[in-house]
Amino acid sequence: MVQNTGITRRSYLAATGAGVLAAGFGMRPAAALETVRQGYQTNMWGMPTYYLLRSGLLEKHGLKFEEFAVPSGNLTMQQMVARQVDMGTYAGPSFAIGHDRGGLLAIAMIEYVGKTARVMARKDLNITKVEQLKGLKVANQTGSSTGDFQEVRMNVDDMVAAMAAKTVDAMCNVEPYNAIAEADGLAVTVSEFDTFDRLPVFMAATPEFVQKSPETVVAYLKAWLEVAKDFKTNPKKVADTIFSFYESKGYTMSKDTFAKALARVEVQPGWPNDLVPYMQQQAEILLKENKIKAMPDWSKALRTEFLKQAGA
Repeated sequence: MVQNTGITRRSYLAATGAGVLAAGFGMRPAAALETVRQGYQTNMWGMPTYYLLRSGLLEKHGLKFEEFAVPSGNLTMQQMVARQVDMGTYAGPSFAIGHDRGGLLAIAMIEYVGKTARVMARKDLNITKVEQLKGLKVANQTGSSTGDFQEVRMNVDDMVAAMAAKTVDAMCNVEPYNAIAEADGLAVTVSEFDTFDRLPVFMAATPEFVQKSPETVVAYLKAWLEVAKDFKTNPKKVADTIFSFYESKGYTMSKDTFAKALARVEVQPGWPNDLVPYMQQQAEILLKENKIKAMPDWSKALRTEFLKQAGA
């Protein structure tokens, strides 16, 4: 966990001065914004959030934060259910489970990541179709059913090494690990998730945090709208910032390889019209598998009003 106070002496004096002026004119000072305990995964799905934390945009909107990095979004969801963090990103099924178990609320659909997820097989096996993986060892993180495959559970950041060591034959992984395996000549793509699922990723918040400080949620989403703008208009700045994270972790890849991997993330905070039908379908699968107790009320689970206020 890393803490960022996000406040300088100048901003403190400005803030306190504004409060004195407000009191002098009989005005009610704006509600104090809460510190955000931000969870995020260290694969590419979490890197837009990492950029948010490093961009200075939260501080620009008067927000302080603490960050909690984990290998995957389902772990962030579990941290939120346990009320260890306030906000975090993960895909639809994890959000539906988090809402069922902990009343978690979605405050925005942040990004599409279907292009970042691939099934990849070792290059030396000459596999071109998913059905050829039958009976082989496939690295997978989620623990979900994989049919006739031998599932080998491991974190996404361990899969490339397992492919190199030939302890697994294939992997179901995300960027930038797919791009690394491809660039190193270890693996080839067998299937891309985007062909059947764009994989929307939500920014979720605990209900207590939303209730306590809706002003913080709006300010937070204002920063996100600026993040989306940076991804579109200044991709080099974004790539350089995020590349430094993987470089600090010892990953060896070229900036060109990384830029290609990052380009597969589509950051576009919003509430697309097809989102509720998509989530209904995901929830029906989870309900059938007894992973959630009841079908969510999407009018309560998806809190669309905050992003509308942020963009007003």
